[in-house]
Amino acid sequence: MILVFGKTGQVATELQTLLPDATFLGRDQADLTDPSACFAAIMTLKPDAVINAAAYTAVDKAEEDEDTAALVNGTAPAEMAKACAALDIPFVHISTDYVFDGTGDMPFATVHPTAPLGAYGRTKLMGEDGIRDVAGSFVILRTSWVFSAHGGNFLKSMLRLGAGRDKLTIVADQIGGPTPARAIAEACVNIAERLKKDPNTAGTYHFSGAPDVSWADFARAIFDEAKITCVVEDIPTSAYPTPAKRPANSRMDCSTTTDVFGITRPNWRDAVRITLQELENSQ
Repeated sequence: MILVFGKTGQVATELQTLLPDATFLGRDQADLTDPSACFAAIMTLKPDAVINAAAYTAVDKAEEDEDTAALVNGTAPAEMAKACAALDIPFVHISTDYVFDGTGDMPFATVHPTAPLGAYGRTKLMGEDGIRDVAGSFVILRTSWVFSAHGGNFLKSMLRLGAGRDKLTIVADQIGGPTPARAIAEACVNIAERLKKDPNTAGTYHFSGAPDVSWADFARAIFDEAKITCVVEDIPTSAYPTPAKRPANSRMDCSTTTDVFGITRPNWRDAVRITLQELENSQ
């Protein structure tokens, strides 16, 4: 049995489709602001593997509520890793490109020095460090720009805003890889299975969609696929201030993920088409 922390998030929702026999713990059953409860849940259920698809993802809110974000993103994953190490089972944890400072224009390698720009990135890095300190059979999977037919995300925001406006101004100087939540879920399952067979594959990996693109061009592609006639006007990040600073460069080198697990970067354009069809079918 695979145990998944998270139930309503984008990746957790996709995992429920992929793993109908898995056990999913939502906030009512395992509140990540109580890290000891996460440890206890694993020790009680004794699963074959654990996937952590839960996180504090409110990037701007984390700037004023870093203590809570640190519990959820930092302390709780470390406690999960401790329990998994004690039971000698695989642990797969989802992290983020926000652990980097976003400088330059080259894809970040997994070994590149981390330097988070804000509270969200700091707390996610805290979780990574806590997991590594425990050691054990773990994979930290950093990803970026997650989208799906579920929850709140950029694609759904663009569909809502674009349908009612003639023009939108979108940031064009932040570059990254939009990543379908379904692909992340599939990667987590495959990695967990591989860890069972080969614990030597433990470590930190990157996984994001291809090709890398700006938010503005991502919006244009969404409107094109959805047949929405909304003009996208490029603006710099400085014209769209937010409480938390965003990395300008979110490109990630995913080559080790391909080399070790045979998992290639998903084409986000294909995933956009599939997501739009899902949304249409759900209406």
